[in-house]
Order: sequence, then structure tokens, then C-alpha cells
Amino acid sequence: MLLSSCAFKGYSFNGASIDYSKTKTITIADFPIRSSYVWGPMAPIFNNALKDEFANHTKLIQVRRNGDLKIEGEITQYSQRNKSVSSEGYSAQTELSMTVTVRFTNNVNHQEDFEQQFTATQVYETTQSLSSVQEELVTQMCKDLVDQIFNATVANW
Repeated sequence: MLLSSCAFKGYSFNGASIDYSKTKTITIADFPIRSSYVWGPMAPIFNNALKDEFANHTKLIQVRRNGDLKIEGEITQYSQRNKSVSSEGYSAQTELSMTVTVRFTNNVNHQEDFEQQFTATQVYETTQSLSSVQEELVTQMCKDLVDQIFNATVANW
């Protein structure tokens, strides 16, 4: 049984704060992995999820460079730690954590520029091997991170 938790559980928005008469394009750079602990498919899963979120929930056209909005950054941390201990003194749950640093540039209104870290976590039973649950956990963490980034960038409320 997988148990999950997220550092941020919020509402999903639909790009409602975007003024499409002034803001038409977005550049989303691929986020490289800068973490010492790495799982190879993590970056493509995250990058694709981020681009898909903006494609599916805004009218912005994604361009390779010089977009009205620009999102870039890196995956700065991917780690696991013991979350809880059983009555026998063994680790019962392990928490997997992923952090990304995001630099957001609004070339239409630079007052909205920011750099911020976002973190998502998932918990799994220690009786399970990380290799057997990693893809599902990383996919969920990427979804959580993308929701946080989307809400912080184009759903200013």
C-alpha cells in the first residue's frame, strides 16, 4: 500500500489571471538535474508534465526563446529519509522528496518576476523496494510540483 503526502495541496487553476491581449507566448526551458541523488527518468517526466500543464490549461503558445513569460530552473534535490519507526525500532516508512528551483520571468510585467523553490514528497512502506515504487512516486511528485508552479506563475490570485 502506498501512502502519499504533498508539501502543498491546493486548487487547480486555468490560467485565469493571464491577460491574453498582452501575454501570448511562453518559453519553458528543460530543467536539468542538479541533485547528487538521481533517477534518470525524473527530468523528462517533470519537463513533459510542466509543458503539458501550460499547453492544456492556458492559451499561451510555447516558443523556444523570447516568450512573453519564461520559466526555467533545475531539479535541485531528490532524496529519501526514514519517516517513521516501527515498535521494533526499524524504519516503517520512507519519505521520498523532490525539490525544484524555478526562475519565472514575465517580460510583459517584470514586477512579477521571482525565483522560488518548490518541494513535493511521497511516503512509501519500507517493506517495498524503491525501485518498485519509484516511477509512480516520482510521477506523483512531478504532478504536485507542476501544480504548485502553475499556480505560482499564471494563476496569481
